[in-house]
Amino acid sequence: MGVNVSVVAIDAGNSKTDVALIGEDGTVLSTARGGGFQPPVVGVEAAIDVLAAALERAVAELPDAGGPFGASAHVSACLANADLPVEEAELAAALQARGWGSSVEVRNDTFAILRAGVDEPRGVAVVCGAGINCVGMTPDGRTARFPAIGRLSGDWGGGSGLAEEALWFAARAEDGRGEPSELARALPAHFGLDSMYALIEALHRGGIPSARRHELTPVLFATAAGGDPVALALVERLAEEVVAMASVALGRLGLLAEEVPVLLGGSVLAARHPQLNDRITALLAARAPKAEVRVVSEPPVLGAALLGLDRTGAAPEVHRRLRAQYV
Repeated sequence: MGVNVSVVAIDAGNSKTDVALIGEDGTVLSTARGGGFQPPVVGVEAAIDVLAAALERAVAELPDAGGPFGASAHVSACLANADLPVEEAELAAALQARGWGSSVEVRNDTFAILRAGVDEPRGVAVVCGAGINCVGMTPDGRTARFPAIGRLSGDWGGGSGLAEEALWFAARAEDGRGEPSELARALPAHFGLDSMYALIEALHRGGIPSARRHELTPVLFATAAGGDPVALALVERLAEEVVAMASVALGRLGLLAEEVPVLLGGSVLAARHPQLNDRITALLAARAPKAEVRVVSEPPVLGAALLGLDRTGAAPEVHRRLRAQYV
């Protein structure tokens, strides 16, 4: 690169990719956004091509865009679908082969959310978007994590899982096999339908695309806020799952009795539903009384960049300068 890029920061989720090129002094030299990173769908190389397109746009915005992708830069990539250490290693090798920097570190994208929300690499983050995941880290390099690949790895929750549960309980409420619930009216009403039978038929036969099921998660929370016992029980179970993951991660790192941040991220937790977030805070207080719970507002690409600076041994003032640009 024609200018001295110290860190190539990449935060890639299923729906979008953010790239930031960071100078040695912590200055954000350029940024770019690209498409989603989905190696299970398109294959590793095609997925990395999406990252490459975003990186090329970021390079084009540099003050001096001449030269090849940085020979001395460190690539810090926090990627969706890098759920297992073996997958992180495979993706790191594939990125290294692209020659974007002299070194590469790949982490699951949940680490970016955690690092974005803390001034030092110490704490736990729980992310609940389409799925659910939790990671923890300490300054000495120790981490805590879960496979987080769905029911196969023991997970419950996430926006997609909540929508499926809401449909299940609503169907049984309507036909009498389950407890009565306002969900049996609210879910079909969201799509302009008058019964769960009509909604089931529409979903089964493609009248409503399966991808739209995620729209039912906010309906579940609204129904819970209205006092429906079935909906409220689902929200409370999610709170219990979040606290279970966070407390296990804290325990693995020896942080249960210490003052430590527990960060909440992802669309479901960032929505700050009182029935959910307040319940999480209350439950966690019994397990880790000194933990400080808060919702992460900083962009994940900041976390990827800070992890890169951690790796390069940048001075504290460099970290502070970088963070100040994302306030």
